[in-house]
Amino acid sequence: EENTSAKSELINWIDNYINVTQPDYSSHLHSESEFSALNIEAVVPTYDADAEDVDARLILRDNFDKIFANKPETLIFGEDTGNIGDVNQGLEGMQEKYGEFRVADTGIREATILGQGIGMAMRGLRPIAEIQYLDYILYALQIMSDDLATLHYRTKGKQKAPLIVRTRGHRLEGIWHSGSPMGGLVHLLRGIHILVPRNMTIAAGFYNTLLECDEPGLIVECLNGYRLKEKMPNNLGEFRTPVGEVETLREGDDITLVSYGSTLRIIEQAAKELLEVGISAEIIDVQSLLPLDLNHDMVKSVAKTNRLLVIDEDVPGGASAYILQEIVENQNGYKHLDSKPQTLTAKAHRPAYGTDGDYFSKPSAEDIFEKVYEIFNEVDPNQFPALK
Repeated sequence: EENTSAKSELINWIDNYINVTQPDYSSHLHSESEFSALNIEAVVPTYDADAEDVDARLILRDNFDKIFANKPETLIFGEDTGNIGDVNQGLEGMQEKYGEFRVADTGIREATILGQGIGMAMRGLRPIAEIQYLDYILYALQIMSDDLATLHYRTKGKQKAPLIVRTRGHRLEGIWHSGSPMGGLVHLLRGIHILVPRNMTIAAGFYNTLLECDEPGLIVECLNGYRLKEKMPNNLGEFRTPVGEVETLREGDDITLVSYGSTLRIIEQAAKELLEVGISAEIIDVQSLLPLDLNHDMVKSVAKTNRLLVIDEDVPGGASAYILQEIVENQNGYKHLDSKPQTLTAKAHRPAYGTDGDYFSKPSAEDIFEKVYEIFNEVDPNQFPALK
């Protein structure tokens, strides 16, 4: 019956039982200590007035130099990490300076690299395990999912392994070096922070943040960003990129474009072309896939523009679908939409080889322009007549 004392007592008993009992089964997926990454205060990079534009790899290299100099418990090891200073020279000269124990090469054995890292992290060291390319994470996925992601949860916070996994990926040219399996990682690695910086300054800041916290993290550097120019900060080793916060790269009024990593540079190019036909796009870099937009800033953008397109290099239904669900369902973005929310992804296969293979396998600036224009053709076919 409705509104009886017995019904109220039963509801209260169920609620109380769940509140008391559920934490015994679901707590401590992430750190609940003061050293959680979410409690690490952000510090912005600062620059001298005459800050030099340098190859972005040098920002990583010099930041690692500061880390190794100031944190004797840190070390890094992986495929080609030591002698040649990693395949993109982000560790140039570090083995010579800090020795083979702290900057070390390993064999081609990703699972073992992760196992070593977990063991070192559990014993108080601060290891960085380097997997040469994002595609090769697949060879270490079992131990990352079964052992690293679950350690804190399955021991109810009694054991920690704040291992940092360093890798690089996204746009390049080749079947086994250009994959972007972010949807798989997001769903299989709950318990690990998954960070996707668009440039090396943000990446360096993520390393600095994770080294202050007691949780594991995966940092995916942009494989085609090491030779792009960035200004050299003057507070290397000190600036910290916040985990779980998005950044608005471009203000706009007509549509919200959401992405991460290398794709953002292509989106920025497309946004300039869209402006020429009267479409003002707002661009958001999620920066961090796990956790994702803790401040719910993405839905604030959608409330302003009333239209949404999520773009990435993963396969259909991958990370873009995960982001879309966060905005539309978890952040209630559906309330603000005047057009169907959509995703634009790579094709449902590994990227084909070569420049043409990259162009036809992954979203291009033309693809983005056409997709956005198509949305506005539906809104106002007179102002935006069909392209074909």
